[in-house]
Amino acid sequence: MHSIRYTIILIMIFVIGLVETQAYPIDGYLLTGIRRLLRLELIQKGEIKETLPIKGAEKSINDIKLNLYQTEKGDSLDSLPQVDLALQKSLNQLFPNLDESYSIALLEITDGKPLRYAQRKADRGFQPGSVGKLAVISGLFCELENLFPESFEKRQNLLKSKIVRAGKWALYDEHTVPLFDPETRKFFKRTVNENDTFSLYEWADHMLSVSNNGAATVVWREAILMRIFGQKYIDLTEEEAELYFKNTPKADLADIAISVVNDPLRTLGISEDEWRLGLMFTRGGTGYIPGKGGSTGTPVGLMKWMIAVENGKLIDPQSSLEIKRLMYMTDRRIRYGANEKLKSAAVYFKSGSLYKCNRETMPDCGKYMGNVTNYMNSVAIIEQPDGMTYMVALMSNVLKKNSNIDHNLLAGKIDQLIARS
Repeated sequence: MHSIRYTIILIMIFVIGLVETQAYPIDGYLLTGIRRLLRLELIQKGEIKETLPIKGAEKSINDIKLNLYQTEKGDSLDSLPQVDLALQKSLNQLFPNLDESYSIALLEITDGKPLRYAQRKADRGFQPGSVGKLAVISGLFCELENLFPESFEKRQNLLKSKIVRAGKWALYDEHTVPLFDPETRKFFKRTVNENDTFSLYEWADHMLSVSNNGAATVVWREAILMRIFGQKYIDLTEEEAELYFKNTPKADLADIAISVVNDPLRTLGISEDEWRLGLMFTRGGTGYIPGKGGSTGTPVGLMKWMIAVENGKLIDPQSSLEIKRLMYMTDRRIRYGANEKLKSAAVYFKSGSLYKCNRETMPDCGKYMGNVTNYMNSVAIIEQPDGMTYMVALMSNVLKKNSNIDHNLLAGKIDQLIARS
C-alpha cells in the first residue's frame, strides 16, 4: 500500500493466486518427497480422520496422461486451429452483452472427436498475476533439462534431494503453506519465513498448489542459479549463491532472470505480446533483481502453453507430464475450478489475480473488487469421467466486483456447452 504524491488516494496492489488449493496426485509422495501428499494418502486410507478428497481429485500418478502426445490431433496443432463456427456461436451466447472485460480461448480435445476451437478477444493483454507462475515452472524444468539432458530421473532426484532456504527472497506473502511431519503427523499452515527450508519439489508445489509468492520467487532464484552454475549447482551452497547475487550488476541479473522464464515460452512460439513475465513475486525478490519489461498475458498465449503441455513439447514429454501433475488439483477447489459440474472431473488448474483500489472514490473497496484494475485469470484443463476433455484460458478485468462467482458460473456453462454441442 502506498500514497501517490500528495493525494489521499490509496492504491492497494495484491498479486493473488490460489489460496488453499492443492495439486499433484495424492500417491506421489514416494516419488517427490512432498510431505503433504503423504497426509492426503493417509486420509484416503482412513489413518487420519479428515474429509476425503472429492472424486475428481483421486487420480493416481499413473493415470495422468498427455492427451495430445504422439497423436494425429497433436501433430496437427503446430498453431491454433481454425475457429469452429458452431462452437463459436455457442460461446458468444455466454456473453450476450459483449462485455469487453472478458477474454477467452476454448479448445476441445476429446478423444474420438474432431478438434474444436473458439475464442473471444483472445489476443487482448491482461496482467497475468499468479498465472505467471506457470512461466516459472517452465523455466525450472528447462534448466533441469540443461543440467541432465539424458536423464529425467536425475532431474527428479535433484528436485527431491536439493534443500534450499527461503531467505529474504520469500518475503513477504500472505498465502500460507502446508507443513506436515510424517513422524508425528502434526499438520498446520502458516506463512513462509526466511529460515524455512524445503526441497525444490516442495517449493514448486507450494508455488502452484497454494500459489505462494515466496515459493515462486525461490523457484525462480534456483532456476537462475542452475543457468549460471551448471553442474556446480548440485552442491552449491547458500553462501556461494548469495555472493553471486551480491557481486553481479543488477542489470545483468535482470537480463538473466527474464531469459530464464521467458525463453521457454518463445521456444513454443509464444510471443512477448502474448505472454511474458517481467517481475519477481515478492519485494524480497525484487530487492535482489529488479523487474524488466513488465508482465502480460493473453488467452492465446496461455492456450498455446497448454497445447504444448498436452503435446509433450514443453521442454520434453517427461517435463510436460510432470508439470501437468503439479497442476492437478487434489484438495479444495476455488474460482473456476470449484464449479459443481467439475466435481467428478480431473482439473489441472492455475488461477491468479491482481487488483488496485482507489479508496478516495470507493471507500469500501476490498479484495478482488478493485475499481482501478481488477484482473482475475483462470487456466484449466478439464477431463470429465466420460472422456470429454477441453482446455480453457479465461482472463477478465471487471471493476468493482469479485469475479470469482462469474468465473465459477462460466465454468459450469462452458462444461454444458461442450457436452451438448
